[in-house]
This record gives sequence, C-alpha cells and structure tokens, in this order.
Amino acid sequence: MPKTPACHRLITPQRVRMAPSLALAMALGLALSSGMAFAAQTQIAVAANFAAPMKRLVADFTRRAPHQVQVISGSTGKLFGQITHGAPFDVLLAADQATPKALVEGGFAVQNSQFTYAEGRLIFWSPKPNTGLTSTPPWAAIRDGQFKHIAVANPKLAPFGAATSQAMRGAGMAETSGTQLVYGENVAQVYQFVASGAADAGFLSLSQVWADGRLQSGYGWLVPLDAHLPIRQDAVLLKYGEKNTAARAFLTYLSGPEAAEIIRQFGYLK
Repeated sequence: MPKTPACHRLITPQRVRMAPSLALAMALGLALSSGMAFAAQTQIAVAANFAAPMKRLVADFTRRAPHQVQVISGSTGKLFGQITHGAPFDVLLAADQATPKALVEGGFAVQNSQFTYAEGRLIFWSPKPNTGLTSTPPWAAIRDGQFKHIAVANPKLAPFGAATSQAMRGAGMAETSGTQLVYGENVAQVYQFVASGAADAGFLSLSQVWADGRLQSGYGWLVPLDAHLPIRQDAVLLKYGEKNTAARAFLTYLSGPEAAEIIRQFGYLK
C-alpha cells in the first residue's frame, strides 16, 4: 500500500489529478464538447460516503451539460458484486482504489480510465452535545462505557469500516471492548443508526456531517490520518458505459476544477 503523505491539503482546483491516460483525457474532453449537441443519460454507482457531494456535483454538472444522471449509492463491496453480475452501471465512484483496479483487471472496466477523485476523512461523531470538533480522542470514554452503542461500517464491505478497524486496533481497542458495536453495511447506514438514536455515536465519513467548511451538527473527533491507511477514492469508466457520451462527459467534469471546489467543501483531502 502507498505510504501516508506527511501532510495533506484540502482539494483545490489546481491540484486535481487528471486521468492517467492523456489519450483518454482527450477523448473525454471531446465527448464533453460534442455532448452539448444532444442529451444522453448515464447511471453512476457511487460509494455511500460520497452521496452528499454527489448530489451537488450532479446538480452542477447538469446545469453545464444537457445530460441526465441517475445515481445508485451503496457500499463499495456491494456495488462491486452488482457490477460483476451485470448491473448496467456506466461509471463507478468507489471508496477505495482496489475495487476499480480489480474491475479493470477483471475486464469489467476500461483500461487507463481509473483516477483518484478524492481522499476521505474518518470521523467519530455523535449528534449530542452540539459542541463542534474536539481534539480529545474518544477511546477513554468508550472504555468507560459512556457510549452504549457505537455504529461502524462493515470492514469487509466498506473501506471506511476497514479504516475504523485499523484505528481501533492501533489505539489498543478490541472491537468488542467497552461497548457494543452496531454494524452497518456502509457509512450511510452508520449515519442513520446514529441520527435515529439507535446508536450513541459512530465512525463515519466526514462528508456526511461536514459542509461549507464546518461541522453541521453534534460533535466529532477527526481520526488522525496516521491511524489508518489512506482512504483514496478512485473513479473508473465501466465497460457498460464505454460508449456512453454522458458517462464520459461526467468523468471529464469530475476531474476538473469546478468539481474539485465542490468536493473540497465537503472536507475531502487530496
């Protein structure tokens, strides 16, 4: 695995990584410009942690192009299974890098179309009290039983769940110690557990509770970047969407400065 960078910066328009293949990038650019002449529709599978920024991205993209975008959200692991069993998705925005790579290697995605669109942040979050970010780790409170139930994503399906397990093990926390863990299929379900009161707190994506430069509610502790492997999130053009004008146009948009500014507002790193 790649080493965690010594420092991270919020995404800025100048630092968005383009698709690795210059030929593909040029093809996508041509698709975007030619796509202005007619409307097309695309189905995009999106990791659950990226659902909120995706809504804003789609709204901005469809203002700029005549295309229509349908979004299907779920855990990266579940989306992978659907794609390999023939689901008609044109693009995958995964929560990791391994899944798009596996799809390319398995012949389900287009060669040289994979690129990193964001890096996720893991946060321990509770809706009460409403005190914003804290610098105090929750480990002592967890050991003392101050949280009866803590929601976490399934580490076998969700990269944020795997990051949670790494952080807990690194802090010397057995996953059954101090409190009862409630497992969600993905971070969207983790958020639902916590927001509904089924769990007192949870480990989820910063993007779910962060917008426009601030925590939207409750309090949270940002898990240090060195506590888990980087959550680098890659996009890939799937074979089903290889000739889809709208899919290619969206990937061009996603790798550009307008999308980068929106992604930055949700607390993602690059």
